[in-house]
Amino acid sequence: MTTVQTILRWRGPDGGVRGWFGRQPRLVRWTLLAAIAAGAYALPYVGEVPVIGPQIVTEGVDWRTALFNISYFVLLALGLNVVVGFAGLLDLGYVGFFAVGAYTVALLASPNSDFKTNWPWLATVPVAIVITMISGVLLGWPTLRLRGDYLAIVTLGFAEIIRIFAENTTLLRGDRGFSGIPHPPGKHADGTPIFGVRDAGPYYWLGVSLIIVIVLAIRNLDRSRVGRSWLAIREDEDAAAIMGVRTFKYKLWAFAIGACVGGLGGVMFAGQNGFMNSASFQIQFSVLILAGVVMGGSGNIAGAILGGALISYIPDRLRGVEIAGQDAFQYRFLMFGIAIILIMIFRPQGLIPSRRRAMELKDRAKEVAPQ
Repeated sequence: MTTVQTILRWRGPDGGVRGWFGRQPRLVRWTLLAAIAAGAYALPYVGEVPVIGPQIVTEGVDWRTALFNISYFVLLALGLNVVVGFAGLLDLGYVGFFAVGAYTVALLASPNSDFKTNWPWLATVPVAIVITMISGVLLGWPTLRLRGDYLAIVTLGFAEIIRIFAENTTLLRGDRGFSGIPHPPGKHADGTPIFGVRDAGPYYWLGVSLIIVIVLAIRNLDRSRVGRSWLAIREDEDAAAIMGVRTFKYKLWAFAIGACVGGLGGVMFAGQNGFMNSASFQIQFSVLILAGVVMGGSGNIAGAILGGALISYIPDRLRGVEIAGQDAFQYRFLMFGIAIILIMIFRPQGLIPSRRRAMELKDRAKEVAPQ
């Protein structure tokens, strides 16, 4: 067997690592997943990650801060994957839900807020989740009758409305933003706070815990009637409607769940930074998250995790790196663009595609192959 055949077999939908993992007993699979989770929790203590390299230690960001950034990018990628990957709805305004979650925390907890409520961070979390879910329903209710490019344009407009409203209203304080946003609760034995301003490690561990919960919830949804309805809608919405699937209802579910996860990412962001303003929620953020989902493998949870991690890690990794005498960090979006183009050419299904997507592209390649 040649090297090329070996690689293709490893990547195949039924062979290689994925096929081997699927054939293992449930106890073995859960043990392996627990080992992976334990490895993720141990990353702040790792001096050098195999293949990836040594820790990030630059003036802009340290290793634990980079890990926290990865955690909330992965959260956002998981949420957008529900909308784009599972339900097949093109959402270009996902940063709007991220902003809604963060601003909810700021308005309820920051001393700069006009509300003067000064809530603790933990008390704002359920309120932010509910408000972002409501915002997802309010956006989806009049717009989900649209499809394709038209839906993408409407969601893009939603994100811009949030940004412009934040920039031009005294309630959301524009560029001045909100400071003094409280951190998550908890103290060490000596009385010092666990979630402080110097060490991002506890925030990362909190992010990993949330990711595990979200992954389990999304995985169960994907294997339920809801997930099967999303799959039918993504493949052919008209055929799904004829077969009795309540397409509008399940698309609205996808928007609400995606908004909820996006808002949770905003809650994490506000709680760790302690400061935020309108400049934190540019439209490029939505495009970046979407690129991560597509690059990792749309419709696959593992692909969304990998894509979200890469779009966060690579820019941080480029800090302080010089290429031909130039700061490589300045060219991070150029490098992202080149990487995405290459992936779409050589790996159109993504780095870790869903099994169905990989088989669809394989069948399509057979159809267009010259006879």
